[in-house]
Amino acid sequence: MDGSTPPEAVPSTASLSSPFPGDFTAAGDIGSTDWSTSYHGLSTQAFSKDIANILLAPVDDMDIEMKPDGLIYLPEIKYRRVLNKAFGPGGWGLAPRSETNVGPKIVSREYALVCQGRLVAVARGEQEYFDPSNIPTATEGCKSNALMRCCKDLGIASELWDPRFIREFKAKYCIEVFAEHVPTKKKKKLWRRKDQPKFDYPWKE
Repeated sequence: MDGSTPPEAVPSTASLSSPFPGDFTAAGDIGSTDWSTSYHGLSTQAFSKDIANILLAPVDDMDIEMKPDGLIYLPEIKYRRVLNKAFGPGGWGLAPRSETNVGPKIVSREYALVCQGRLVAVARGEQEYFDPSNIPTATEGCKSNALMRCCKDLGIASELWDPRFIREFKAKYCIEVFAEHVPTKKKKKLWRRKDQPKFDYPWKE
């Protein structure tokens, strides 16, 4: 024996391959995942029961907000709180999967939601803007929109996409009122929660 390492003990390139494209960097470093292309960990294993119970917990009716057009939604910070409770701060993150697309009136970008080192969802966020100086703010809004969309795959606040829940929630907690646009004097029906103050400027009930 000359002390050399036997050939069978040396891992081949094939042994480092992965079914998930983008798992390794161009240099081949294991553990350096390129989340702009990788699908590493997607659907490989369910999260623990404790985590699932947090993600699938019924949404608190007091957390739901109402837009004047009648759309109900959960503020973006509420999604972050659920993720922090389920995975812990630092146990999840959003990874960009595309460049920021800046159109004439809208900003969009694709993001991946990664939890405990595994990809769980991919979604494109969008945000309107009305002045070029607002593009940085719109970019942040775009990220928040992508997070909300990714969270649907984890079942967070899934009731907000259930037509029956929406109808029952609006009947119990919301009201449709006539309001006048003060500058133009035009009247329009708007929605708000019953426990919220009446509309004020520029709309007046």
